Amino acid sequence: MLRNASSLQPNEKVETGVQKLKSLYIAAVFPMKGHGGWLGGQGCLPAALMALEDVNQRSDLLIGYKLEIDWRDSQCNPGLAATVMYDLLYNEPQKLMLLGGCSIVCSTVAEAAKMWNLVVISYGSSSPALSNRKRFPTFFRTHPSATIHNPTRIKLFQKFSWSRIAIIQEAEEVFISTGEDLEARCKEAHIEIVTRQSFLTDPTDAVKNLVRQDARIIVGMFYVAAARRVFCEAYKQNVYGKQYVWLLIGWYEDGWYTVQDKGHNCTTEQMKEALEGHFTTEALMLNQGNQETISGMSSQQFLERYERALAEQNGGLQGYKPEGHQEAPLAYDAIWAIALALNKTINTLREYSMSIEDFTYTNRKIADEIWSAMNATQFLGVSGFVAFSAKGDRMAWTLIEQMIDGNYVKIGYFDTQTDNLTILNQEKWADGKPPQDRTIIVRVHRKVSLSLFAGMCAVAFIGVVWAVGLLIFNWIFRHSRYIQLSHPMCNNIMLIGIILCLVCVCLLGLDGQFVSEFRYAHICQARSWFLAIGFTLSFGAMFSKIWRVHRLTTKSKSESKGLSFQRVESWKLYGMVGGLVLVDAVILSAWQLVDPMQRHLEVFPLEPPALSDEDVRIEPALEHCVMYSYKGLLLIFGIFLAYETRSVKIKQLNDSRLVGMSIYNVVVLCLITAPVTLVIGSQQDATFAFVALAIIFCSFLSMALIFVPKIIELVRRPRERADVRSLMDTITSKEEEERHQRLLAENEDLKKQIAEKEEQIQVLNQKLQERQRLAHQTALPASGERLGDTGQVGTVLPVHYVREPRM
Repeated sequence: MLRNASSLQPNEKVETGVQKLKSLYIAAVFPMKGHGGWLGGQGCLPAALMALEDVNQRSDLLIGYKLEIDWRDSQCNPGLAATVMYDLLYNEPQKLMLLGGCSIVCSTVAEAAKMWNLVVISYGSSSPALSNRKRFPTFFRTHPSATIHNPTRIKLFQKFSWSRIAIIQEAEEVFISTGEDLEARCKEAHIEIVTRQSFLTDPTDAVKNLVRQDARIIVGMFYVAAARRVFCEAYKQNVYGKQYVWLLIGWYEDGWYTVQDKGHNCTTEQMKEALEGHFTTEALMLNQGNQETISGMSSQQFLERYERALAEQNGGLQGYKPEGHQEAPLAYDAIWAIALALNKTINTLREYSMSIEDFTYTNRKIADEIWSAMNATQFLGVSGFVAFSAKGDRMAWTLIEQMIDGNYVKIGYFDTQTDNLTILNQEKWADGKPPQDRTIIVRVHRKVSLSLFAGMCAVAFIGVVWAVGLLIFNWIFRHSRYIQLSHPMCNNIMLIGIILCLVCVCLLGLDGQFVSEFRYAHICQARSWFLAIGFTLSFGAMFSKIWRVHRLTTKSKSESKGLSFQRVESWKLYGMVGGLVLVDAVILSAWQLVDPMQRHLEVFPLEPPALSDEDVRIEPALEHCVMYSYKGLLLIFGIFLAYETRSVKIKQLNDSRLVGMSIYNVVVLCLITAPVTLVIGSQQDATFAFVALAIIFCSFLSMALIFVPKIIELVRRPRERADVRSLMDTITSKEEEERHQRLLAENEDLKKQIAEKEEQIQVLNQKLQERQRLAHQTALPASGERLGDTGQVGTVLPVHYVREPRM
């Protein structure tokens, strides 16, 4: 039976000439050289040889036997490792067990070892996939599984209130399976994994994707060579600093980032800057106490002896720490676990009158005894208490460290079995507090500038006051002949429409800084009603007046002489405006009932805060309620009528041309404003200013064009202020119309006289031509004879020279 580890005494085993010690061979692979992967055999082989020496010196352990190792370099290459394993197994001497190194090699070796009934123990494998007893039924390890890091990581996430993380991993089975385990644990803990990036050799795209996903808390899982490439790229992509936290594997050798290789082109200082503040989680690989272990040494004594062995191996160079030196206690304890398991197996087989020397690769009985002995092995080693779970995994505490000012500082320990986190030192943060796990998005509504809003409202108020004043002016001088001729009621309607449009200027500037989200929809409705009705009243009134002028001019052209005036009834003008308003009311009412206006929030790309360097991004948002106009047809028809009546100069139509100019003004500004506001719609100040100025300019210019000449005329001609109560609501007086008719009649008479004179001239010209023809026929044959004139007064005959024809 295996005696209690504490009862084993470090007595030296003596080989005498009478009883020669028999060798028990262990096949081993150590990753010593190569490219990529974990080359921890450099630091673990010296520790394994130390353990082999210590085991063979014990007189109470493996009595009659000595343990030997036949090892090869696997270069952490599974293909090469398979070749090496076959070479070890098919060449003498017989091997009892296999000792493995890195995870990818052990995955190949351990899966095949069951075919030879060999137990495999590893000192450097952390892949969670190796915990699968169906694939690896004979596998054990003194190196804890990589999944032992995951409960610690979850604990850190919860401690610092991080609920959103990212994972970047090298495409190796050990890291893929670890990432899957972490993902499952995060899901249970309600922690979001925003992205999980993998790479083979070049991490550039993976790091860029972290940036695209706005990852801040990043778990990195890769071998040390890949780690250097990742952090060189992280430095280039600026994925480091106070806004980021990296959590890495803790079993890299000290100063790993200072190694210059062909995989990256960053300097040591750049790597150090990128790594500052990152955390590592690492299974405890060294006994934290000072008690004596199974080897008779404390962990501190082991380290001193191990460092001396490294120095001797490297020609006395002190402080040399090869890759894998951190796992050296695990390799040391792995040899002790093999020795204890074989010692128990020897004692058990002796009870069955069997010997361990009878083991062959087909002997299942002895293989089962070795497996049972290994599964039950427990002892206090230099790496801590060694015991194996049902899956063959080492159970251990986890060490948490943080790089502070370029040095790793112990933060605390985590005991997975008791879920206890022990803090030794306070972590250090660039801002004095843990960074956020994401960019905080602060939605800021873009609002109309208060000064701009106040200025436009003030101008609009002035316009309203002016319009009210003009209404009063129209009322006071409503019986004036000059005012009557301009159809004051239509002007009043226009002024009321202008007032509504100017009030809408203030409504257009009301946004989230003045009204709530709920009230904003009501403001949108009010805007549509005020602007639509106001536009219809103002433009409709001008349209009706210009239509009246067009109606008169078309009649004048179509009727013959003796034109008699036909009066244009006022109710037709009012009915036209009323009809347009009714159409507006029906459309707006149906719109509001069937599909009422909704508040639309336009969100813009994120922006950095203007006066802060915090990890915050501003998300600008702008409230919209879009009302597409249906007034285009009215505008087109209005400008057509204005163009058709552009040359009308009838005194009684004293403001027809000014109304036409107002219509031109409105149409042009509408044609400019509509497309421009669509282009600058995302700029709230520019949009409000442009629309408000268009409304104000149209309103002011229309009032100025139509009313300023009237005011000037009434000031210059006070007599025009006299009441003319008997004047009918017509566009011309009868006296003026009769004068107009007389002029037309005189014009027609003159045209007839001119036509008669032209006929007389034509008859005379025909007679002259006839006489010339006769004179030519009777002319004397005298050469050069000049024909005289006819003697008729006022008539000059043309002179012709004729020559007698030759005989």
